[in-house]
Amino acid sequence: MASLNRIQLIGRVGRDPETRYTSTQTAVASFSVATSERVKEEERTEWHQVSVFGKTAELVDKFVRKGALIYLEGRLQSREYQDKAGQTKKVWEVIADRVTFLDTKRAEERATETASAVWTGSGPPATRPAPSPAASSSKSTPVDFEDDPIPF
Repeated sequence: MASLNRIQLIGRVGRDPETRYTSTQTAVASFSVATSERVKEEERTEWHQVSVFGKTAELVDKFVRKGALIYLEGRLQSREYQDKAGQTKKVWEVIADRVTFLDTKRAEERATETASAVWTGSGPPATRPAPSPAASSSKSTPVDFEDDPIPF
């Protein structure tokens, strides 16, 4: 029988990513994400522990900050550890393989910061013009990152 372990979340980052490196120099970024739902008159918030690896972890460390709105995809994984009292604890975490930055204002800032780093694949790196002040003041104008080299 087939099975599926896939999770998708949209939420706010609860703390700045904490990045460390494995013995093989693979980056691992850990952070928390809050999702909320309204049940009758009460809002309920759920906290999710998230880990990302490799190049995605390096990019998350560079661009994601507390309070950022993100979309992530990955799988749910459990692990056990011993606490200070010697008790075995089990935790669930999301191992994300895709992270998308959803804050329009921050995405525009990111585009401006990385404009000089866009490379077309032939010749010298190309630059993209920074967004005009008129475009960045409009809250309803979507930002197009179709050719953005950053995968989240």
